[in-house]
Amino acid sequence: MTIRALAQELYQCMKRIEELEKQLAELPADHPRRMEVEKALREAQEERDQLKGALEGAKS
Repeated sequence: MTIRALAQELYQCMKRIEELEKQLAELPADHPRRMEVEKALREAQEERDQLKGALEGAKS
């Protein structure tokens, strides 16, 4: 994957994280969907970290 493609993917992932964080902030603590959103947020954060690592590796 090119640096440009990695950067675009990283940007999209970061936007997804922002959206999930916003959803999480709006949900009450006892809402049944909260666990689903938290899981999706964790997965998106892991993907972001992987993309950041790949981007850093591609730059080297």
